[in-house]
Amino acid sequence: MATTISIRFEDDFLHDINGVMKEHHYATKAEFVREAIRDKVKDLEKEAALARLEKAYGAGKNKKRNITDADLHKAREKVAREIARDLGVEL
Repeated sequence: MATTISIRFEDDFLHDINGVMKEHHYATKAEFVREAIRDKVKDLEKEAALARLEKAYGAGKNKKRNITDADLHKAREKVAREIARDLGVEL
């Protein structure tokens, strides 16, 4: 099911969007906006995953525990699984 939304842009901003759309061969503004939103969602998910990794790494560091390569590998694997799950990708 699709839902329609309305967005208002200032004329100058819309002019910039049209220029980028033409340069990158976007057929419609809707296509451009959907892709921009998808990219932003992915960026925010990556930031959240990196924050979780930093938290996991920092938790051991704050306990004055030596972080090993195996610990980092395990943390990266966990984050990769979480990102894949969030994106609906099966590893």
